[in-house]
Amino acid sequence: QVQLVESGGGLVQAGGSLRLSCVASGSIFRFSTMGWYRQAPGKQRELVAAIPSGGSTNYADSVKGRFTISRDNAKNAVYLQMNNLKPEDGAVYYCNLWDITNQRDYWGQGTQVTVSS
Repeated sequence: QVQLVESGGGLVQAGGSLRLSCVASGSIFRFSTMGWYRQAPGKQRELVAAIPSGGSTNYADSVKGRFTISRDNAKNAVYLQMNNLKPEDGAVYYCNLWDITNQRDYWGQGTQVTVSS
């Protein structure tokens, strides 16, 4: 069973930065695609950024050039560095692990990001 624990959310002013972290339990982390999603009130959950076990990252157009996703397989961790935050970036951010072998995914509990204007 995989568990994902996020941290790093909070309140920040527009233009500020936050770094989200997600640590996964289990041994499948290094083989899995990791992603960050977000969901704002009244909106659907959307992909923010993803990083496969090997290969290039991808980002939502709205965060390109401002957010950076990275992973540390030795620590079973994935990070999301968020710079130049905007009020519209405010949402609950969720860490996701996609287990390719078993074709299932896992979600963290979410961490709140609030950006004041």
